[in-house]
Amino acid sequence: MPDLSLYLVTDRELSLGRSTLDIVRAAVAGGVTCVQLREKRCATREFVAEARAVRELLVGTGVPLIINDRIDVALAVSADGVHLGQTDMLIADARRLTGPDMLIGISAECVADAIRAQAEGADYVGISPVFATPTKTDTAPALGLDGVAAIRAAVSLPLVGIGGIGPDNAAEVIRAGCDGIAVVSAIVSAPDPKEAASRLRTIIRAAKELS
Repeated sequence: MPDLSLYLVTDRELSLGRSTLDIVRAAVAGGVTCVQLREKRCATREFVAEARAVRELLVGTGVPLIINDRIDVALAVSADGVHLGQTDMLIADARRLTGPDMLIGISAECVADAIRAQAEGADYVGISPVFATPTKTDTAPALGLDGVAAIRAAVSLPLVGIGGIGPDNAAEVIRAGCDGIAVVSAIVSAPDPKEAASRLRTIIRAAKELS
């Protein structure tokens, strides 16, 4: 299992006019350990081209590339994994396409979601939203730290918390039981994505040492 400590989720609409490639390059230089490419609105060919460019950028860094939702794009560029939501393809069906080696992450909004993801063969679970977030407005109520702890007690899979997480609360999320944090605006919208990633990575390391 790759290091999911600092998991970047891209969003071109929040990048302040900078390219996704530039954001990813800076974020990885700052210490991001995993990159999820999320493109909800671009055409398939554009998504594949961008995914391939990010994949090439990550060669030799040890940082895995996860594709949001689109198994076809993940397969086309030989990505390291795919991340699926509760209404996306079932894990068993996805696994038939991906084979045994590609990572499959699943979004979970409650304990039952996480338990089901583990039973069905997910490799990790993204739990959300930990806190209220302006990035996504179609989510369940915030889990809070108690919700994180409840999911941690219920499953043994790696957990990545997402939703409203930044430098001020990242350590709390790790201490509550997450193996990593996923961020969007905290890096993508930062004036200096490299510095923002570096700061978060330092906070995560310190929190894990104290856990």
